[in-house]
Amino acid sequence: MPDRLSGLGVSPGAGAGPVRTIAGAVPEPPAGERHGGDAAAETARALAALEEVAADLEKRGDRAGGEARDVLAAQAMMARDPGLAELAGQKIADGGSAPRAVYEAFGVFRDMLAGAGDYLAARVADLDDIRDRTVAVLRGLPMPGVPDSDEPFVLVARDLAPADTALLDPAKVVAFVTEEGGPTSHTAILARSMGVPAVVACPGCTALAEGTVVLVDGGSGDVRPDPSAEEVARARAVAGARSAAIAATGPGTTADGHAVPLLANVGGPQDVAAALEHGAEGVGLFRTEFLFLDRTTPPGEDEQEAAYRAVLEAFPYVVVRTLDAGADKPLGFLPATGEEPNPALGERGLRMLRRHPEVLAGQLAALARAARGLPVELLVMAPMVADAAEAREFTETCRTAGITRAGVMIEIPAAALRARDLAAEAAFFSIGTNDLAQYAFAADRQLGALSRLQDPWQPALLDLVALTAEGAGGKPCGVCGEAAGDPALACVLTGLGVTSLSMSPPALPAVRAALAAHTLDQCRHAATAARTAHNADEARQAAREALPGLTALGL
Repeated sequence: MPDRLSGLGVSPGAGAGPVRTIAGAVPEPPAGERHGGDAAAETARALAALEEVAADLEKRGDRAGGEARDVLAAQAMMARDPGLAELAGQKIADGGSAPRAVYEAFGVFRDMLAGAGDYLAARVADLDDIRDRTVAVLRGLPMPGVPDSDEPFVLVARDLAPADTALLDPAKVVAFVTEEGGPTSHTAILARSMGVPAVVACPGCTALAEGTVVLVDGGSGDVRPDPSAEEVARARAVAGARSAAIAATGPGTTADGHAVPLLANVGGPQDVAAALEHGAEGVGLFRTEFLFLDRTTPPGEDEQEAAYRAVLEAFPYVVVRTLDAGADKPLGFLPATGEEPNPALGERGLRMLRRHPEVLAGQLAALARAARGLPVELLVMAPMVADAAEAREFTETCRTAGITRAGVMIEIPAAALRARDLAAEAAFFSIGTNDLAQYAFAADRQLGALSRLQDPWQPALLDLVALTAEGAGGKPCGVCGEAAGDPALACVLTGLGVTSLSMSPPALPAVRAALAAHTLDQCRHAATAARTAHNADEARQAAREALPGLTALGL
């Protein structure tokens, strides 16, 4: 057994306990398995199983709340996909049993997603989970999932499905480690939202024997089998000191008084309570896709207005992202112009909305109405903006709708390189580091094998952030990607000239403490040191050496 395994730390903190693995693997139904002759009854059985799984996923999402609700709602949509049901029915009509027909139908969809790239390819693990759950229902087998345990444990798996991750009990699951996954995978995002230490893209972790005690550092990515009692005690002491240090509240500011508003990423009204609980000064990314999922027509303006108002009335400052759909996140009422061999580079975000201006017009009208009479500063931004012409067109469309603060997401390297041009048209920038990294490095943000290139500490990515902040020319320039939730990187981003940081609510206290422990000059020095490095690991180390307060805080 190796003395140490190394992966990508995606949720800070330390956890120690015996290894437990996902229970209840569902065997593949035998090839050629046939039903008894009643195709109609067998089809009804398959459809009932799919619906049972979809309903269970929705129930889990409602119990978990927050971002998990949106993730599991998307999985439920997969289970209810009419094309999937139709394909399974065809295979049953040809004589296949319901379990085998469902398995093969999912296989067809799986192959389609695996070749689609970016977002959809990353959903393969989700699809496999739905398939296994459906086969388990049809076979009367236990659902695959997190094992029961009388003692706290470290969950180890090749990958974790959202349905498992969403309902982890932090009192029992003290950390988890996976072989697959990336820094912006569902596993990573849900882990951060729950405050569970997590390491992903960790080769060899599934070879750890059941019951082996391991110490997991969700910050560094280290996984240490058979740690000494002193090592565990030291890690827990550091984690305790960190919890105490980040208990302070108040606005984000450096030690010398430089204000850095700390904002929350939210996916709908259900996330308001968590954002307020963790001291968000506003919302830096209001994702609006939740209103448009699982529909054949877009929501009406009245429905949209009510949902928007529930968030706008809770905060003094809210940045809304218009619908980010199309290509790799298709919606039934927004058809693409044709087959896209590389959906990540296709019609999505603003590109899709320009082809369907009525959808954008309805959303902007509902936002303007929702903000009317409220003491809120409403800012609206478009995703996937490539150049100044698109920024100008979006700004003019917003102005026509009565929205005066219109900005753009910086997710495309061309937009970062020509930020000065875009700043002449837009009121503000918001840098989406997740997509900016994947486009800059041609590396799928969900693919664990390319996690090295997805690391937000990559100096080239920091260069693009610096260019954007400089090009903003004094206009607000925030970061709303997951990078903002890393306390050390938050200081570096501040040093690069970023004016606000938006993140998952549970990350806010640690970032607030990190900023308060350092001056603006220290942040600038750390930023320079990181950009001078040759790779992400060197950049991270150089920045931390320039930020001595992090060690004292246990961050």
